[in-house]
Amino acid sequence: MRTMTSKAAESAKVQAGPGTAESPAAGPAGRRGRRKSMGVQNVAGWLFSTPFLVLFLVFMAFPIVATLVMSFTDFGLRNVTHPLDANFIGFENYVNLFSDDKFLKSLFNTAYFVVIGVPLTIFLGLVVAVLLNNGIDRARTFFRVGFYAPVVTTIVAVAVVWRFVLDPSDGLVAGLFSEVGLTSPDFLGSETLAMPSMIAMAVWRNLGTVMVLFIAGLQAIPTEVREAARLDGAGVWQEFRGITVPLLRPTLLYATVITTIGYLNVFEEPFVMTQGGPSDSTLTVSLNMYREGFNFFHMGYASAMAYVLFVVIMGITVLQLRLLKDNTK
Repeated sequence: MRTMTSKAAESAKVQAGPGTAESPAAGPAGRRGRRKSMGVQNVAGWLFSTPFLVLFLVFMAFPIVATLVMSFTDFGLRNVTHPLDANFIGFENYVNLFSDDKFLKSLFNTAYFVVIGVPLTIFLGLVVAVLLNNGIDRARTFFRVGFYAPVVTTIVAVAVVWRFVLDPSDGLVAGLFSEVGLTSPDFLGSETLAMPSMIAMAVWRNLGTVMVLFIAGLQAIPTEVREAARLDGAGVWQEFRGITVPLLRPTLLYATVITTIGYLNVFEEPFVMTQGGPSDSTLTVSLNMYREGFNFFHMGYASAMAYVLFVVIMGITVLQLRLLKDNTK
């Protein structure tokens, strides 16, 4: 009986292969080899990431932290060469902001720009995307490129075009008014019309980005869902309201968030076109911040303004995510 047992053990050892006898010793060695290989890979990964990390720390992280510190000081022109001589004044800059009529005016102008501009951009972008995806068969690529061209055009070129278009004496709009015997208003020189003109230019310039996002979202909707709705007797409007819009909610959320953030930071349009005029009617928070920091060298005050804008952007973004994200589940 004992002989049969020993033979069975030897037979099992032979079937297991020659490496089985060394497995207790090979296990720790294999683990050490794997750990060494993973360590080399980690080091290589950090080495490849070092240029980005250095650039991020120098040009992003450090300025963000420095700006936050400056917002609690009276940092000004005299402190550029001696930054440690700036006086710590606590929340004085933040308190002064909300008693500053110019800042409140710029905050109102920015809100006006966002409240009117974002819905217009989203609505027109969705309409154009639906038309280019379903309604237009010929020269579809031409129209897509045409609508997207302003996005990749520099703001200086856009400003030159729009100044010519809106010029009250020799502009394109003035020519159209003269054809019907009317005098063209001064769009950029009127306190009432300057901001709507800025909004029109921003919508025209950013329409292409939203259009591309919605086209991608429309093409991701399964055709079987649309066909099933048509077989059930759904019309064009019913299909759009009951299928297209609900399935586009993730795209709508993303487009709304990035458009709102961009419009809250609006700077180029008023800076190039009107310099915030007339009578600060197009003065935005970003432009006001630029003036305080680089024209008047009130760096601490401008830093506080930047962080107030940051908090506003974060609050609005979180609100949009809560309002729209739950419906995408």
